[in-house]
Amino acid sequence: MFFKNKLLIGAASLVLAACGGADQSSETASASCEAADTVFHNTLIYVADDANSTAEAVAVKDSKIVFVGSNADAANYMCGDARVIDMAGKFMYPGFTDSHQHLAGIGVRQKNVNLMNITTLAATVKRIEEYAEDVDEGDWILGRGWIESDWTDEQRFLTRHDVDYFSADKPLYIRRADGVSAFANSKAFEIAGITKDTPDPYGGTIERDENGEPTGYLIARAMPLIEKHLPAEDYAYVKDSVERGLKYNASLGWTQTQDAGMYMEELKALKEIQSEGNQLHRVYAAIELSEAWDILNSGRELPEDNMITVRGIKMYIDGTLGSRGAALLENYSDADNSGLITRKKEVLMPVMQEALRKGFQIEIHAIGDRANRVILDWYQEAFDSVSKEEWMEDNPRWRMEHAQIIHPDDQTRFIDLGIIPSMQPSHAIGDLHFAMDRLGPDRISYAYPWKTMVNLGAKVIGGSDSPVEIGDPRIEFYAAVARKDLTGYSGEGWHPELALSRDEALKMFTAWPAYASFREDVLGTVEVGKFADFTVFNKDIMTIPVEEIMESENVMTVVGGNITYEK
Repeated sequence: MFFKNKLLIGAASLVLAACGGADQSSETASASCEAADTVFHNTLIYVADDANSTAEAVAVKDSKIVFVGSNADAANYMCGDARVIDMAGKFMYPGFTDSHQHLAGIGVRQKNVNLMNITTLAATVKRIEEYAEDVDEGDWILGRGWIESDWTDEQRFLTRHDVDYFSADKPLYIRRADGVSAFANSKAFEIAGITKDTPDPYGGTIERDENGEPTGYLIARAMPLIEKHLPAEDYAYVKDSVERGLKYNASLGWTQTQDAGMYMEELKALKEIQSEGNQLHRVYAAIELSEAWDILNSGRELPEDNMITVRGIKMYIDGTLGSRGAALLENYSDADNSGLITRKKEVLMPVMQEALRKGFQIEIHAIGDRANRVILDWYQEAFDSVSKEEWMEDNPRWRMEHAQIIHPDDQTRFIDLGIIPSMQPSHAIGDLHFAMDRLGPDRISYAYPWKTMVNLGAKVIGGSDSPVEIGDPRIEFYAAVARKDLTGYSGEGWHPELALSRDEALKMFTAWPAYASFREDVLGTVEVGKFADFTVFNKDIMTIPVEEIMESENVMTVVGGNITYEK
């Protein structure tokens, strides 16, 4: 059940009168009682502070936490018009933050053909064919989510030949799960004018067969060759996508998401949704590079309520490991190439330099070890080229998105430069089925190095990259502490020692993302003075056996004291 931005308590909650139903003449209702708006009590609360503290109750007033402590002391806040909620059988955590996702994309995923979690190539093609039956002649067949490494019958990239037989009169374009590669049918190639003679664009690849003919598979910056011909999404479509994404996230327990590449029209829609009272979680936005100068010129947006914060710029430097687009220092172990650098320094450097002057955080997608090294070099150059007197922030807290493969020589450079690794645990448990083939055993030893970076002193922030992944905080937490896929498989040489402790994993989705968004003083832990953001599960994911984490459920999402979702 979803709620608008005011405090509503579902029928499933036990809501007691002031003082928990006690006699109003009791001492707890005396003049010394400090009335709260809401008191959540009779639970186990993980504070996520440096001491890894726990508590039994928390009191909220005017969207902020005013008390954290024992059930007995919480009685001092159960007076006046306070709502008192018995949380027996539930477990409370600081509001979980997805530090890297794409809000509108989550909504779009629900409206097009969704190919996630299909385990064979044949079933994937069948699902597309079934969806295509309801698409009118001449209209586009669109979707996302296929990933060949999950297929048990045949593991290869989809091509136009797989779908042409049922889509000859309907152009088709479907992104791989990673979002930075896709395949299209012959009709789409015809519309785009892509032929055997079309050259690869800088930073992109048109895959070709042994005769030089395009197969239909496109990597990185070859994708716009098709995408510029897709039907325009009107404002109503964009707004609906954003609203669907908000509902999906709140239902899973996310109280904040950090959008790694939001467009200005999506931001406009989000603000309208907020004005209508329907924003179900906080959003920290980094604007796409194509609109970077617009936001640099208009300036940061840092509202006191912290519901919509805009202070980042998102860029890309390479592709993904699965598509062999990630930029590596040496060739892939299973291919005669080393991936792609997709952007030129002369395009990105002026944006980075101006970001230092305007106080914007830079977030760059970098997966391969070469990509991470190149961006560290460019970050260093940007820092050195702008006088410290011109920096708006003494510590700009720039980020590396994904940072999946970091050469040992570059790991301490993150610490030296103050760069935040933004990592997605679910990527590792998905990639483990092909990463050894792509990288070989030596490079696997420094791939997905969460524990290594934490031990070096980095605040590693966790995200899902949804809609690339499912976007479930339980999966991300499980992946971080188990370093196994959801069946319990990890494989030989997968370095289980790089998994995180549960306390570290909790901070990966709470305290550390607050730091990464410059809001450690108001978010990220359950402490007095901070916003009352909580994620509530029906099981204690900090103590139950690892294999039972996925059996837990989000039962309540609280943002600023407002219950925005309740099961």
